[in-house]
Amino acid sequence: MEPTTGAPVDAVPSRVPVRQQSRRHRDRRLPGDTPPDDDSAFWAPIEEVHWDGTPVREDPSPERNRSFRWPGRRSPSRTAPPPDPLPGLAALVVLSLVVAFFAWVSAGPFWLAVGHARVGTVVIDDCTGGGLTQRCRGMFTAEDGRFIAHGVKVSGVPAGGDAAGTSLTARMTGPDSGTAYADAGVGRHLRWLPGLLVVLGCTAGIVRWTGSARLPGRRHRRWAVAAAIAGPVLITVGFLAAAW
Repeated sequence: MEPTTGAPVDAVPSRVPVRQQSRRHRDRRLPGDTPPDDDSAFWAPIEEVHWDGTPVREDPSPERNRSFRWPGRRSPSRTAPPPDPLPGLAALVVLSLVVAFFAWVSAGPFWLAVGHARVGTVVIDDCTGGGLTQRCRGMFTAEDGRFIAHGVKVSGVPAGGDAAGTSLTARMTGPDSGTAYADAGVGRHLRWLPGLLVVLGCTAGIVRWTGSARLPGRRHRRWAVAAAIAGPVLITVGFLAAAW
């Protein structure tokens, strides 16, 4: 059997003439012209031509390896897969609770630092513990005599001023504050600045761990990041309004 056509070897010629002219060239031949004889025709092996005499075309070269990249050429961008919602939800709940705590403890000192306070005198009733674990309570009397607050917490009691009956200059945001701050100077700023910095860090953590910045589409990312930032901001504003 012949390997190219599958026909018997005796039935297939070993050579065939190669077509030298196309059909368009044949149509342009004048009526008086005679076709070329077989001696002038080029004969090629049967393996190199088709059944009608046209040469076999070479196979196209294989495609280049697509994994190879020229230096400086950027690969097509791929859409990042959507983040898993469970870790993001857990991070959102935990960080929101942390934001609520630090916003609550920083709201009162923030208003005192910016000047929204009632100056007065606090009389120490009793103190327990010492250092960072010291807890004192007393009676606060506003300087203008507008209100008197009993049993308020006293923060920032100096050393030696924790004896019962000691009078200290203190500040309160209002009669419903519940805490009188006896510290002054740089100490009053250290009571609200670290807390609000923690709030900002938790806000960045919510944006990061909820995957808001990795959503496909610029518009969706903007809305998701805005919603992630709006949550801690609203919590902080709520506690600031309550401490006013």
